[in-house]
Amino acid sequence: MYRRVAIVTDSTSCIPADLADRFGIEVVQLQVRIGDHIDDEARIPVPQLVSAMRANLPVATSPPDPMAFYQTYRELVAYGARTIISIHLSSALSETCNAARAAAAKVGVPVHVVDTHTCGMSIGYAVIAAAKIAEAGLGVERVLETATRRSDRSTELIYVDTLEFLRRGGRIGAAAHLVGSALSVKPLLTMSGSQITPLDRARGSERALNKMLDIAVKKAGNDPVDIAVEHFDSAEPAAKLLSRLRRSVPNVRQFMLTQVSSAIGAHVGPGALGITVSPV
Repeated sequence: MYRRVAIVTDSTSCIPADLADRFGIEVVQLQVRIGDHIDDEARIPVPQLVSAMRANLPVATSPPDPMAFYQTYRELVAYGARTIISIHLSSALSETCNAARAAAAKVGVPVHVVDTHTCGMSIGYAVIAAAKIAEAGLGVERVLETATRRSDRSTELIYVDTLEFLRRGGRIGAAAHLVGSALSVKPLLTMSGSQITPLDRARGSERALNKMLDIAVKKAGNDPVDIAVEHFDSAEPAAKLLSRLRRSVPNVRQFMLTQVSSAIGAHVGPGALGITVSPV
């Protein structure tokens, strides 16, 4: 699709493929490695990844190769793009932004790389909003402002069944002190200062999820918001959580239920759930 201002993101934005196609968003894939096998995360089936993690096989992630960004940018230029806005995962969690910048320097048209300082659908909603502005032809500065505003104001709430996978992947950050807590104590995490940080904890998963829902409802307030429930190998609890949010939040423009990308799942582990509250 021809657009003078083109939008690119990475696969950790968790945007469903139909929405990416609808708004002309190009998605560059992070890599997932299981043992000696490495591939684009979209080509790693979730059941395969979950089985590997439960079997304690070596699992790791890596950013896209700069060449993947370069090829994407060049294709967009060939289709008429005169400016590219590339919106990505927090640079404190991944080298994805640096890979995008390395490619951007070689393209020959302006490429604005946006570090969202967050992850998941906090990126996704920012990307979708930016794509709508670009589609409306409102100009580069307005697109950039929209992407930055949406990602900065968004709240990412994360429940993990265990901190072990974050610890293994080196993404545990300020939540490290919670490692070793009783198995019945379930942590709630959030994105703050570009990193995953502890938010709260509760005894048992039910109490932890109730607390996460309460926090999300308070964050949403009465202003217009988009809300997503994200999960990794936890579809039924995610659907129940979304149903409760529908009853509890009064002014939601869009609800979404989505499975997180395998690159995120490799760090949060099976059973993880998240809520994104993104003010419109």
